[in-house]
Amino acid sequence: MADRDLKPTTALRDGFGQALLELGRKNPNVVVLTADLAESTRAHWFAEEFPERFFELGVAEQNMMGIAAGMALSGKIPFVCSFAAFNPGRNWDQLRVGVCYSKANVKVIGGHAGFSDGGDGGTHQALEDIAITRCLPNLAVVSPADARQAYQAVFAVAEHKGPVYLRVSRSGPYHLPGVRTGEFTQGKFELGKAQVVNKGKDVTLVATGLMVAEALIAADQLLKDGIDAEVINVHTIKPLDKETVAKSVERTGALVTIEEHQRAGGLGSAVLEVLAGEVSVPVEVLGVDDKFGETGPPAELAAKHGLTAAKIVKASHQVIRQKNSKTFVFC
Repeated sequence: MADRDLKPTTALRDGFGQALLELGRKNPNVVVLTADLAESTRAHWFAEEFPERFFELGVAEQNMMGIAAGMALSGKIPFVCSFAAFNPGRNWDQLRVGVCYSKANVKVIGGHAGFSDGGDGGTHQALEDIAITRCLPNLAVVSPADARQAYQAVFAVAEHKGPVYLRVSRSGPYHLPGVRTGEFTQGKFELGKAQVVNKGKDVTLVATGLMVAEALIAADQLLKDGIDAEVINVHTIKPLDKETVAKSVERTGALVTIEEHQRAGGLGSAVLEVLAGEVSVPVEVLGVDDKFGETGPPAELAAKHGLTAAKIVKASHQVIRQKNSKTFVFC
């Protein structure tokens, strides 16, 4: 299977699983470790074809990360697969010391990120994983927008020499941006290079993961209001493509960031860190406001926390008003 065969509605975990299987066929050094969640993370497809390179560690995520570090230092390319709430949520210390400190070539897969694991409730919904990974030295952080991009990302992170955290949703986008669905993941995936998926001049919408689709829907709605929104897909949060984001914000003069993650420490924080002192514009950071998740349908949970196209439209109007009135404080 190739990435072009994946539909825009396909779950990100399926795109990841298909790519992992194909990568295993191409590279004999790839090994896969899981913590009793092979089928949920779609690592079971790899396990069925390459049982000698698949390691089921049980519910022992800390031990799993330590083993992966040893394998990487022995020349293997381990993909460590579990839910993001546990990987890196439960084994952060082993990731920090065993992997990042040693620059071990480990690929950490955080599945079911955001609200996509709605049925398992707040304990299983990782809304802090970007914050706790992007602060670690030597660790790249990747958050693809859909199944096609998740597929492409697997090969890109495998080629990257060093540790990577790959954030994967259980589902596909909650809503789809009409005829343009899938356009934003066409072309070669380049680690560290953001994608301008909709050009505009009035406001910059910076999104990651499933929120890229919501930003595209918002851009279509804003166009009806006479507002031309530029949409940037930041699939690599670290290293952040500062140049692409800064040039866009400097041109539009208004910024909205959108992520299925805590507002603190995530994409919005990363963008503001690189823009501080260089570009002064009105900003709205859309994300979860210091709350845990809860049980419910993922799309409804996202909507409850304002992660919808309608909220993006409202935030865009607000920053544009501030820009035009010049009454804002950059923070």
